[in-house]
Amino acid sequence: MDRRRNARRFLIGFALAASLALAAASPLGAAAELPLRAARWLPQERQAHALTHEPTECLSLSADAQTAHRLAIGRAAFRTPLLLGGQAARAGLSCNSCHRNGRGNPDFQFRGFSGAPGTADVTSSLMSSHRGDGRHNPTPIPDLSGPAQLLKVPRDPANRALETFIRGLIVEEFDGPEPSRLTLDSVASYVRMLSPGACPSTPVQPTRLANAIADARAAAQAAGYALDAKEPATARLMLASARTALGTINERYAAAALAHDRQRLREADRELAAIQNAIDLRKPDVASRIAAWLAKVPRWAEPLARDEPLSLFNPEQLAAAAAH
Repeated sequence: MDRRRNARRFLIGFALAASLALAAASPLGAAAELPLRAARWLPQERQAHALTHEPTECLSLSADAQTAHRLAIGRAAFRTPLLLGGQAARAGLSCNSCHRNGRGNPDFQFRGFSGAPGTADVTSSLMSSHRGDGRHNPTPIPDLSGPAQLLKVPRDPANRALETFIRGLIVEEFDGPEPSRLTLDSVASYVRMLSPGACPSTPVQPTRLANAIADARAAAQAAGYALDAKEPATARLMLASARTALGTINERYAAAALAHDRQRLREADRELAAIQNAIDLRKPDVASRIAAWLAKVPRWAEPLARDEPLSLFNPEQLAAAAAH
């Protein structure tokens, strides 16, 4: 891909990241009672639990720095809609939407893409111009952390079958952009390190502000790892993932009394957007700007933590919002 096409893709990515991070566009014009993007692919009767709880992550960590960095990149890419592109990105769907924390999602039900909750049509014409077959044939969403014998793609790194499958999913199943080699290999590394043996003793955890902040921080750190590997396209995607995490926080701080918190999030998001622009312009100070952004996280995270009981992270506040 030549430099001009790269720049165009970067600008499209910037516009999408900005809109996805701080606005929740409803897919196909569907209405939703809650101001949360994920509510748009959850049956109303399942929203209360699904939006306040999530499966714990069954991820094996690595003491090797290079492997750990690759896992961080793959994990962050897994969590941003911009990896998939196309209609999925416009709707706000990421890999993590169907495979929450690398597991499954028995509550997922996207209109025109799912049948019963927990299913998705991988040959949907809604999502793909390559694999769409014009028929509605959804299948159960697999748990990527389940037993290896239940998964349809071998995970042996020697044959790269998993990389081939993931690339096809991005480029063909969702009409997304061609991923960089580092992005593709890192997502595959993340999926390979999901296993039943790595599952915590508690299978479910509350959906909390701290987890979303940790995701934003980890994604920004992963951008630094990508820069070290001289992969600016991947670094840009990592910053998009950090912005996605900020967006999931922002929509839960929708109350009028939390305007100052939203302003802090907008400022943090604008800084990430400016760093993405600096990557496009090949500025030499990108790494130091990422480090500076990370150093400032406590400034906005601490006030948000104090106000968390007033936000939609609080199940009582979520229930009250759903009742109106």
